[in-house]
Amino acid sequence: MEFFSDLLQYGYLSNALLACVLSGITCGIVGTYVVCRRMVFLAGGITHASFGGLGIAFWAGANPIGGALVFAVLSALGIEWAGSRGRIREDSAIGIIWSVGMAVGALFMSLRPGYTSGDLSAYLFGSIVTVTRGDVTALALLTGCLLAGALLWLRPVMYVAFDRDFARSRGIPTRLISYLMAALVAVTIVLSIRIMGIVLLISLVTMPVVIVNTLSRDYRTIALAAPPVAVAGNVAGLAASYCFEVPPGAAIIFILTFTLILVKLLPLRRKKTGSAA
Repeated sequence: MEFFSDLLQYGYLSNALLACVLSGITCGIVGTYVVCRRMVFLAGGITHASFGGLGIAFWAGANPIGGALVFAVLSALGIEWAGSRGRIREDSAIGIIWSVGMAVGALFMSLRPGYTSGDLSAYLFGSIVTVTRGDVTALALLTGCLLAGALLWLRPVMYVAFDRDFARSRGIPTRLISYLMAALVAVTIVLSIRIMGIVLLISLVTMPVVIVNTLSRDYRTIALAAPPVAVAGNVAGLAASYCFEVPPGAAIIFILTFTLILVKLLPLRRKKTGSAA
């Protein structure tokens, strides 16, 4: 109860709660596409590549999130381009971008005057109490765009996620949708970095979708149910971190993992119940 009463008193806590809700919605929507298209490794590559933008922005004295956003979007588009052109295998391109991004970030962070390892912790592992009103506004705009896009273009995106050749035969602009979704994945990841951090963020993109996918194979059902699951996990993790003074990113992952285990065990319980009957 103390957590809910403090929400009204402390602005940083209300910002954190809003960020949890909005990032849960965005990661749930984008994660559905990522998991169904089997591009989780791509999302991981973009997440870690954004560290290069963070390092450059720190070194230049610019907004770290802005630097990460530019680097992540360019990385996502580059990987998509390399894969579609056949110049290099997609998994190889992801591995290269992943490692180069981390190396660039580490290099420029070390060149920054007064650099300490503590400068990285908020971005590597998340620091939800540092979420600003500007971060919440950016997440709200992204959430609005994703919700509008899901309502208007759910079917074409679904076709591209499952079978690009079939989508192309139906006259759907698969290349445009692939590039657009890659950019949206990058933006979603960067705007959620303060909540989960670079190291842990991939779990928020994938685990809610996997939880729902365990119960349903329908794309629309997954797209509708994954965001509420992600929001619930985020809010529960935030409350647990506040009450027990543990990192929120870790708390969110443990809650989602526990939920996934319970969902996976449901069929076994049903089988035992049926056998006993």
